[in-house]
Amino acid sequence: MNHFFAYINRMRFIQRWALMRNSYTENIQEHSHQVAVLAHALAVLRNEKFGGQVDAGAVAVAALYHDAGEILTGDMPTPIKYYNPAIRQAYKAVEQVAEEKLLDMLPPELRPAYEDALHPADPEVEELVKAADKLSAHIKCIEELKAGNNEFRQAAAQTAAAMDAMRLPELDYFREHFLPSYSLTLDELE
Repeated sequence: MNHFFAYINRMRFIQRWALMRNSYTENIQEHSHQVAVLAHALAVLRNEKFGGQVDAGAVAVAALYHDAGEILTGDMPTPIKYYNPAIRQAYKAVEQVAEEKLLDMLPPELRPAYEDALHPADPEVEELVKAADKLSAHIKCIEELKAGNNEFRQAAAQTAAAMDAMRLPELDYFREHFLPSYSLTLDELE
């Protein structure tokens, strides 16, 4: 028996933002879907507006699986994960072991197809997934602040600063043209 897809299905049980009071919970399955949508959008923007040649489908697939290892490790809160370089490096090693364990749950003939999803070889794919991951975190902050939860004020500033530091024109374009809508109510969107 191969358990890979049964484990992937369990992404919905891993909650994010564990150290924060949340007005609504978010699991890594929901998060991964949002990151895939955002990463795909960033890839399309790169290609259509900024002369890129990245495979938007590969970007979306990598985003779908970008947190798959957390099925086995859980979601490590950002303040702990980035507390110091030694912890970050150790956690990266744990993530790699978890991803390898997941890949070992596949029949050998399927493993190469999923290996690239979990470990993208193209640095552009990885760059866009990271940008979309940070954008997704920022959107969560915006939605929490919109709900009156000031617990996310500092995280919103940190995620905005991290996106500024990325200096990606497609990310800046998305933030200028699409991100403001996330602050609006449903009635204001019409």
